[in-house]
Amino acid sequence: MDAKTDLKLRLPSRHATEGADRAPHRAFYYAMGLTREQIHQPFVGVATCWNEAAPCNIALMRQAQAVKLGVASGGATPREFCTITVTDGIAMGHAGMKASLPSREVIADSVELTVRGHAYDALIGVAGCDKSQPGMMMAMCRLNVPSIYIYGGSILPGTFKGQPVTIQDVYEAVGKHSIGSMSDADLDELEQNACPSAGACGAQFTANTMATVSEAIGLALPYSAGAPAPYEIRDKFCVLTGEMIMDLIRRNIRPRDIVTCKALENAAAVVAATGGSTNAALHLPAIANECGVKFDLFDVAEVLKRTPYIADLKPAGRYVAKDLFEAGGVPLLMKTLLDHGYLHGDCLTVTGRTIAENLRSVKWNEHQDVVRQADKPILPTGGVVGLKGNLAPEGAIVKVAGMERLQFSGPARCFDGEEACFEAVKNRKYKEGEVLVIRYEGPKGGPGMREMLSTTAALYGQGMGNKVALITDGRFSGATRGFCIGHVGPEAAVGGPIGLLRDGDVITIDAVKGTLDVNLGKDELERRAKEWKPRPEEYTSGYLWKYAQQVGSARYGALTHPGGAAEKACYADT
Repeated sequence: MDAKTDLKLRLPSRHATEGADRAPHRAFYYAMGLTREQIHQPFVGVATCWNEAAPCNIALMRQAQAVKLGVASGGATPREFCTITVTDGIAMGHAGMKASLPSREVIADSVELTVRGHAYDALIGVAGCDKSQPGMMMAMCRLNVPSIYIYGGSILPGTFKGQPVTIQDVYEAVGKHSIGSMSDADLDELEQNACPSAGACGAQFTANTMATVSEAIGLALPYSAGAPAPYEIRDKFCVLTGEMIMDLIRRNIRPRDIVTCKALENAAAVVAATGGSTNAALHLPAIANECGVKFDLFDVAEVLKRTPYIADLKPAGRYVAKDLFEAGGVPLLMKTLLDHGYLHGDCLTVTGRTIAENLRSVKWNEHQDVVRQADKPILPTGGVVGLKGNLAPEGAIVKVAGMERLQFSGPARCFDGEEACFEAVKNRKYKEGEVLVIRYEGPKGGPGMREMLSTTAALYGQGMGNKVALITDGRFSGATRGFCIGHVGPEAAVGGPIGLLRDGDVITIDAVKGTLDVNLGKDELERRAKEWKPRPEEYTSGYLWKYAQQVGSARYGALTHPGGAAEKACYADT
């Protein structure tokens, strides 16, 4: 028996291809044009989230072909398949956003089922949007077969009246238009020029935050997260990813060898350092859950608190993902964090080497100002802050990157659902100094934990982004800026304190101390809790009903299953 055959007989695909009783299975492979040699090689699932829903996904099929070339040249057999994605940019601002966070679970579940059903030996995931990226990484950790993640790449910045713009500018233009400070013609011109290429939203919103995470956590090749989607070098990264998967198969290096508690802390550190999306506080615990690692919102917050904010990226800063890549990419950022003690250098990665070994040859680039040295930060603490208090016993989170005001106190103005608040904002029916409260938008109560970018961007476009605060048990887009607190838990739908608030209750937010409180005593909160009644379920059938029955607290990542700690047998060992 040669080494190649011996390897095959230790892998899951042996159940579908080896032995006389698998002749019918092999017949199906011959029907698809595979050779005898290809059938008896390791099978690598190449999963993409390609679709025509939005520009973040349309380049993924092309990149999958490059991945397959690499897999084949490395001596394995690629098997391409697609899964869904719900793109926030299109789902935003209406009931479609309820499908966004649940799509993360569907992506992870569907990739798992495809790999299980066809007995694939390894997985390469290609994704490009907010929920597809963590969903793909969750599937990798759940299956625990040798895996490499590759980002589809960011969009290029657009140009409006000679200035670079992103989709964030378009959302905020809606607010400007609502108060008459932008004309119909300018809004029309801006929307036609803001997104000039394929790729995910270009600033450090959720997509680029999670792409950065993929390198820091060790599941992606160095530099692969940075190149924009239209750049030809993306195909080179895809081919290299395909070539390298066979090395992981031979060495049996698996995602759970890579995604440890230290690796999750590294991931949280790059979120802080880049002023990344608050959604990372949902996705990192969810990835950890697949590995059986305890890592919740408060663990994320601890890392955010001790990590400096050093990358001058939009929405708070000046630059976009393209600029970071051209300055030196994620490795440049990680190198200065490592040199100054903010990363664990001994974490294993998909290269088969540690973080420190991967970064050994990275030199500081003096000819750029996108990233600062970690000992000369923009802010001494992370661009994202965790909060806790009598209004958020299970925590909350706020992005402070670019904010001058870190404390806020004012009377509550309560809205049950985003639409009611958006209408009040659009029609200027709110007051400076108020704390706008959007509730019943949590994982269970939404259901689906919608993002509130349409509302927050409208506030900013009206010039009120720093004059009011907004809190919700829902989420915020990575493009959100201003005093906006999300993930408030427990959520209103389960009787959390946010559901007990009344108009006029004074809410105090302190992003320096990390507190979120309402000026009510324990006795009053308990009295209101006894009077509180749950709202009738809006969805009584279909996937959103199913999701609402299963989903847990945002503190732990809005989980729908027990994770790696509860499993009795790992797929990779079947």
